[in-house]
Amino acid sequence: MRTTNKNREQIQKLALMALLTAMVAVLAYFGGFIKLPGGFASISLTLIPVVIGAALYGPGAGAWLGGVSGVVFFVTADAMFWFGLNVPGTIITVMVKGILAGFCAGLVYKLLEKLNRYLAVIVSAIVCPVVNTSIFLLGCLVFFLDTVKAGAAAEGTSVFGYMIVFFVGMNFVFELITNIVLSPAILRILNIRKKKV
Repeated sequence: MRTTNKNREQIQKLALMALLTAMVAVLAYFGGFIKLPGGFASISLTLIPVVIGAALYGPGAGAWLGGVSGVVFFVTADAMFWFGLNVPGTIITVMVKGILAGFCAGLVYKLLEKLNRYLAVIVSAIVCPVVNTSIFLLGCLVFFLDTVKAGAAAEGTSVFGYMIVFFVGMNFVFELITNIVLSPAILRILNIRKKKV
């Protein structure tokens, strides 16, 4: 009987991870087509299933889902801009930011879950886009600094100001607010999942 329950849990985990992986892939691909007003920044909902997977199954699942979002990004129109600047830098930045964002979200959730599950969900939902954006900015400084400097000079602003306004801008704010607003829904999904297991 114990083996049957364990097998059922494994099958449920595989099925849910497959569903979350598909969601991440679809959101990562089509998110680039949904633009914020002004047309510069894309709306990304990719981090929501990453946080759900990280909270349900831990840092490894979060890292997997973040990695999937990175791989899918490479076939989007937005990737062509970055590949034109630096192919290895784009690959490293995109993969590291996705993997670490998911891993850190899962780690934070795991650390805070016993203290308070609601707090754990909110903090992991905040950590995910913060890590994602921070690694992206670090990648810009390491791999794309010449482009950033040229853009900053053309706009008459500092390198930091240019990166915040033109590379991060409203996209980060949207991701952060969306994750925070959807935290109660994520918690509800987790509660339903925990009751079934």
